[in-house]
Amino acid sequence: MSNSDILSQLDAALSKRRNADPGKSYTASLYAGGTPAITAKITEEAAEVVEAAAEADDGHLVHEIADLWFHTMVLLQARGLNAAAVQAELARRFGVSGIEEKAARGSSDTPAN
Repeated sequence: MSNSDILSQLDAALSKRRNADPGKSYTASLYAGGTPAITAKITEEAAEVVEAAAEADDGHLVHEIADLWFHTMVLLQARGLNAAAVQAELARRFGVSGIEEKAARGSSDTPAN
């Protein structure tokens, strides 16, 4: 599997699993639990990323970030979105100062760069 299109391949797999048996597919069980189940898992994975960041083991950090990305992609699919939507938003922001981008949104979110 090529790294260059892994997000689109994962999107396709996640889309297929929406109709799978929740008793046989972890991903389908997340979809069956709805947004509360998915966001609870994202919260758990985000905490694990923070814990791994405090360690010297880069492999562990990458593993935990992969788990977080996976679960956020499940959320996107549950909302009828995909990684391409996030990639388009990142492309839109690319080259724009994080301070300028934040001011344009008028929110208190952390700048992208």
